[in-house]
Amino acid sequence: MVGILIMAHAPLGNAFITAARHVFRCMPEHLEAIDVMPDQNPEEVIQLAKLAIARLNLGNGVLVLTDVCGGTPSNCSQKLDALDQVAVLAGLSLPMLLRALTYRHDNLDVVFEMAQAGAQNGAVRVDNRLRIAPG
Repeated sequence: MVGILIMAHAPLGNAFITAARHVFRCMPEHLEAIDVMPDQNPEEVIQLAKLAIARLNLGNGVLVLTDVCGGTPSNCSQKLDALDQVAVLAGLSLPMLLRALTYRHDNLDVVFEMAQAGAQNGAVRVDNRLRIAPG
């Protein structure tokens, strides 16, 4: 099973875990979040992430999901990408997380691709123009 670490601006990380628990009706295993606080020392964030990765990696790797590319969580995660069996994906959305959780029994590369596809396919236009005419 691939572990999943969410690194996001506070309080998003734990909010995403709460949403995943709601959807799956249980707490997904080997899923953790680091909510990065304003002005938190980046070295502290990196150390917390390394400890979380050590807990989450059961031998199949860890997917690190960050909220926005260029933000502190994402910038800190770049230091983690050099670790063995770690892949980092920015642009966290609920469809991305749910897809990663659904496919996490596969290998890390597949989980990464499925999470990325979940994010891309999860962004759709929803409005009245999409109605199907009766009849």
